[in-house]
Amino acid sequence: MKKQKMPTPKAIWTNPLYFIAFGFGSGAMPFAPGTFGTLVAIPFYLLLRQLSLVPYLLFLVFFIAFCSWLCDRISRETHTHDHPGMCIDEFPGFFVTMIGAPHGWYWIILGFLLFRLFDIWKPWPIRFIDQKVHGGFGMVLDDVVAGIFAMVVIQLIATLV
Repeated sequence: MKKQKMPTPKAIWTNPLYFIAFGFGSGAMPFAPGTFGTLVAIPFYLLLRQLSLVPYLLFLVFFIAFCSWLCDRISRETHTHDHPGMCIDEFPGFFVTMIGAPHGWYWIILGFLLFRLFDIWKPWPIRFIDQKVHGGFGMVLDDVVAGIFAMVVIQLIATLV
């Protein structure tokens, strides 16, 4: 389901919560804001990958909760469900993709491509979640599930290599 083109709130440049919700400004891109949001997530992942698995997963759980709250709040304030430029939800999706991924740029690029593929294609149950689970949690959950799909593919490839 393609999201409609909507005006970007000017508040992303003046309100820190909007700035974060719109992917640190990447959501203001006139095309493919989700793709740009995922690109902006990569440097944050590079910082996070230094954590061992348990702290990484704990951070991820809290970050998913924060992103859900933030998406819900900004959606209510803008009276817009899942504004296409609000792409902070791409961050936890990409972070899930990279759980346990081997280190190296090849894996980051592969994770990026796989996550974007599943996030755009939205095979079942991702499309179902996107359409039926409402609020901030629903906005984040479809990306998290796309990340799980991408993570499984990365782990399968890593096992075969």
